[in-house]
Amino acid sequence: MSDIKKDRISFGPQSWLFPMPVLVVGTYDGNGNPDAMTAAWGGIHDTNQIGMCLSAGHKTVKNLLAAKERGDAYFTVSPAVSGTAAAADLVGMVSASDIPDKCARAGLHPLPAPTVPAPVFAECPLALECRLISYDPSTGSLVGDILNVTADRSVLGPDGKPDIRLLKPLLFDPAGDAYYGIGGKEDDAFAHTL
Repeated sequence: MSDIKKDRISFGPQSWLFPMPVLVVGTYDGNGNPDAMTAAWGGIHDTNQIGMCLSAGHKTVKNLLAAKERGDAYFTVSPAVSGTAAAADLVGMVSASDIPDKCARAGLHPLPAPTVPAPVFAECPLALECRLISYDPSTGSLVGDILNVTADRSVLGPDGKPDIRLLKPLLFDPAGDAYYGIGGKEDDAFAHTL
């Protein structure tokens, strides 16, 4: 057996977890204007819930908090897909507070979500439609209930469910600051027991 201290390099605390999804979050502002931002720190929080880390300064978060004050706050979360890296990067780097038409400039085409008052984007074929449950401005921790999932027929497999090979989600490499696609299937999940 090798000496772990010799074979491993220590980097100290880093936010490096692989794979990291590239998530496009959609909201409307108080005037009904669509907004999109990209979040790299997010995933399933609990059964039928999504969790993300979004700082309070984002226009998207401001939209959600203002909507919550008026009643319920809704948003969508879509995995960015192959071919959308530039658009996802732009909406993640530019604030709608500074550039209100950033969706259009990024080449994203907002459409009304089927069941919640939030936009989905034509370029993102899968969307989670969500309702805000909680937000902690001190940590940026946002939790939402997933109320519905929609997918374009183009990304459905023979079983009628979204197929990751057809979806082609974009992944973020936090150590290398780059976006990647996915490779092929290697094995089945939940298939190995002792």
